[in-house]
Amino acid sequence: MKIGLFIPCYIDAIYPEVGIATLELLEKLGLDVEYPMEQTCCGQPMSNEGDFKSAEAAQKLFIQNFKEYEYIVGPAGSCVKQVRLHFDNLEQTYEVKQVRKNTYELVEFLHDIIKVKSFPGVQFNHKIALHNSCSSIRGLGIAKPSEIIGIPYNKSANLLKMIEGLELAEMSRPDECCGFGGTFCVTDEVVSGKMGKDKISDYITSGAEYVVSPDMSCLMHQKGIALKNGITHLPFLHIAQVLNGGPF
Repeated sequence: MKIGLFIPCYIDAIYPEVGIATLELLEKLGLDVEYPMEQTCCGQPMSNEGDFKSAEAAQKLFIQNFKEYEYIVGPAGSCVKQVRLHFDNLEQTYEVKQVRKNTYELVEFLHDIIKVKSFPGVQFNHKIALHNSCSSIRGLGIAKPSEIIGIPYNKSANLLKMIEGLELAEMSRPDECCGFGGTFCVTDEVVSGKMGKDKISDYITSGAEYVVSPDMSCLMHQKGIALKNGITHLPFLHIAQVLNGGPF
């Protein structure tokens, strides 16, 4: 199984430690991982605004970079959702269809594809608040959204429960949006900011020592709101960092 590692542009530029943790984690699990050096943005910011023409070049480059891999794995639900669900403006060639079908967010890849059963030697003796992004929940199905009737499930929580010493905090509204939404936080900044404050308040009320998420973009938004409001004691970590056992 040859894996193409997809590291979104904002992680590469701002949170390289998350990309490194993802690579180390996959390699510890015995996987053959390559990082295509020519990869850039997946086109999500332009596509979100309806500018499909500007997104097209980035999308075509993504296909070119990853067309040879059996699986493409990335530590960002919103970016993976962009590839899987929103590359519709491209001509749907065999290569495009295969890349879209084979692109997975890290949690769903670990949980559904290789079916990880343990993370030997990893400890995290802290209480954490788990934030699954809207893109991951409603676009990729990594947890059951509260608005849909059915049996509850949470793939991120299932993986975190394998970590010795880790305690999951109980959230009052666990699948509520944090207000990031990509360009939404720019076009509707007041609403976005209030949604983020509500999430931070929930974390503090729960007694969480850390906030963990499969989506670093949501954490970037939430951390900014926390710091702006003088909340400096609450660290934010990507789930890859926890499952990899650090560094933190």
